[in-house]
Amino acid sequence: MMGCWILNESLSIILVLSWLGVNLYLFIDTFCWYEEEESFLYTRVILGSTLAWARASAVCLNFNCMLILLPISRNLLSLMRGTSSCFRGPWRRQLDKNLKFHKLVAYGIAMNATIHILAHLCNLEYYHWSQSPEAEGLVAALSKLGNAPDETYLNPIRTFHTNTITELLRTVAGITGLLISLALILIMTSSTEFIRQASYELFWYTHHVFIVFFIGLAIHGAGRIVRGQTAESLLLHNVTFCREHLAEWQTAARCPVPQFSGKEPSAWKWVLGPVVLYACERILRFWRFQQEVVITKVVSHPSGVLELHMKKRDFKMAPGQYVLIQCPSISSLEWHPFTLTSAPQEDFFSVHIRAAGDWTEALCKAFGADGQALKEPWSLPRLAVDGPFGAALTDVFHYPVSMCIATGIGVTPFAALLKSIWYQCCESQTQWKLSKVYFYWICRDPGAFEWFADLLLSLETRMSEQGKTHFLSYHIFLTGWDENQAFHIALHWDENTDVITGLRQKTFYGRPNWNHEFRQVAYSHPSSNIGVFFCGPKALSKIIQRMCRLYSSADPRGIHFHYNRESF
Repeated sequence: MMGCWILNESLSIILVLSWLGVNLYLFIDTFCWYEEEESFLYTRVILGSTLAWARASAVCLNFNCMLILLPISRNLLSLMRGTSSCFRGPWRRQLDKNLKFHKLVAYGIAMNATIHILAHLCNLEYYHWSQSPEAEGLVAALSKLGNAPDETYLNPIRTFHTNTITELLRTVAGITGLLISLALILIMTSSTEFIRQASYELFWYTHHVFIVFFIGLAIHGAGRIVRGQTAESLLLHNVTFCREHLAEWQTAARCPVPQFSGKEPSAWKWVLGPVVLYACERILRFWRFQQEVVITKVVSHPSGVLELHMKKRDFKMAPGQYVLIQCPSISSLEWHPFTLTSAPQEDFFSVHIRAAGDWTEALCKAFGADGQALKEPWSLPRLAVDGPFGAALTDVFHYPVSMCIATGIGVTPFAALLKSIWYQCCESQTQWKLSKVYFYWICRDPGAFEWFADLLLSLETRMSEQGKTHFLSYHIFLTGWDENQAFHIALHWDENTDVITGLRQKTFYGRPNWNHEFRQVAYSHPSSNIGVFFCGPKALSKIIQRMCRLYSSADPRGIHFHYNRESF
């Protein structure tokens, strides 16, 4: 019963294996080239195989740096999601894994950077040793080249008494290499889940050190610290013969003194395209930043949730999309993603923001949602909005049956969906592929139900009026309550409407039995493709994903649960 899951996972595995395959091919191809290329034969005499290790890892590093910006180019992904017929079904779901691929490529960069650094540290030691009194023969002769006026050097360490680290830091390659390494360490360490949860602002600011990283990468090769024999010298100096006739180098016509030069830098060629694309992305964001955003309404909800209604010229959205919001009075650099909670049919767009960090707390305070009196719209701080951008939930109407599962504030992506359903119910001519929605909301605070219960109540009423009560099945689970609340709930249990939400459907207490829920859905919709959309913590995400695998049929004609997770 895992056919659908196998298809989706197979595509993910194919993409990962393709990425690994290209990395492996580039590494092996470059490694073999530097191990066999005649122009680097004399370089290999001094450095051995560490030359090939350094160059092969450098090529893989360039390849991954070319890819790293693409998964975070939001406008590119939205364009691919919305216009390309190539990205449908399982392929479309791969776009929702953009951040996973971004992290995977980052690990590739870290691994190849580590190999590159270690290889060059070995190279420095080899260069240094070749200038020592113990060095003899061809190694010593090659290291001494460059002392005469008509010679070019091969060994950048000119004397044995030179401090290699000091000498390295006097070069372009050394300085930029150090900057790149420090920037990479800072970016990687601040990207850990612990840091992101403890201080998103620290993660956000340190991530923008990538500008230093890419500038350093582009000019790193300009130092040309690794040198090879020039093409002109190869025509005159036959390395196969001359390496065995060292004594004849300056006397025999066949063996003039070899000439060397650094390899032309190529990193900038790899990253130029993605950097330009990402620069266009930021220019577009700056242009959107200049557009006026009018705040029409501010509502403070229980549980520290702020609701903002806004208007912006030519703003068009679809259910499930999200925007990036900046508040210049709090930070002129930070942009934070928030799911749109309004429907496309409304003449405004809205977001619900929970105070869950320094920036969001400062925003709630600036809008008077921290217990103070709410401010008049004209006195509110300015906001900038970038987007909207596509997300997994935009596919919800592409399935005949959809399961929408949310925890806490994770319900916000589904607000726009349910509102859109409400408006489309008003249009009796609307024809949908979607015929059934199962909605699950798990929350620990009864106060959090207030703003969303009004939406469900209006939708419940509209569905009843239209004779479509079967269309939406919702299940609300409360996981936290005290003694007073429990007594109040028990006292009013027999009433027609729920004591907490005011809905006809009673609230469940405790956590859902997902085996039971998926079994019921599978029984009710045999031979159906069911979209499962989730927004919540990782632990529950893994459980839902496992349920999708467990209850999907291996038979292509059977039931299939397609898992989609909201992520920014």
